[in-house]
Amino acid sequence: MPALNVPIVSDRTFNPLDAVKIRWFRSRLKDWGRENRRDFPWRRTSEPYAILVAELLLQKTAAATVAPIFQELLDRYPTLADLAAAPGKEISSLLQPLGLFSRTEKLLEAVQVILENYHGEIPSTEAELLQLPGVGKYIARSVCAHAFGQPAAVLDVNVARILERFFGIDGGKVKSRSPELWEAADRVAPKQEVSTWNLGLLDFGAAVCTAKNPRCGECPLQQRCDDYRSKINVR
Repeated sequence: MPALNVPIVSDRTFNPLDAVKIRWFRSRLKDWGRENRRDFPWRRTSEPYAILVAELLLQKTAAATVAPIFQELLDRYPTLADLAAAPGKEISSLLQPLGLFSRTEKLLEAVQVILENYHGEIPSTEAELLQLPGVGKYIARSVCAHAFGQPAAVLDVNVARILERFFGIDGGKVKSRSPELWEAADRVAPKQEVSTWNLGLLDFGAAVCTAKNPRCGECPLQQRCDDYRSKINVR
């Protein structure tokens, strides 16, 4: 008997990122962000040099820890040329409380590349930024969004956690390399004011959708959150 042409149904064909759910997610998070956005010195400027320095200092380091050191560094070295002329030991001493001792080396290497290859101007494209030492996709996109107003969504562990929980996405072990999560980050971001959107997501992950003991009871997303609904169903 000939085989029937029955279409194969796979879980991979299911797309949790439907337009209605995205619009609802976006609206709720925008409302939350307007009321709860945190204030840090690098959020009060769009100057590319300041933004790049902030992002390099923020790697694997809490924003509250970075804030006073970032401010002191910018006060001492207000321009990229000033930073390039500073003794390495002086920079290293200033950044020592942040840990990650390769940070100073990467920062100064990036400064030299910018001076030599970009005439001292911070490059404005993701591809160019990725050529700088210490700069990965997250930092490159963050600089594009916050310094140059480009519609570049970001993805870090905080953003990944929100997307995985709300949309039911499995980003695997290394979130920063997940095509599914990067696609989701791009699709849920609004077309305008992506810089503000990115900051709101980061703040929401730090305050509500935390890694441990998330505050689901007061979360504005709980009504349609896959993770929250699964917990309720289990009970």
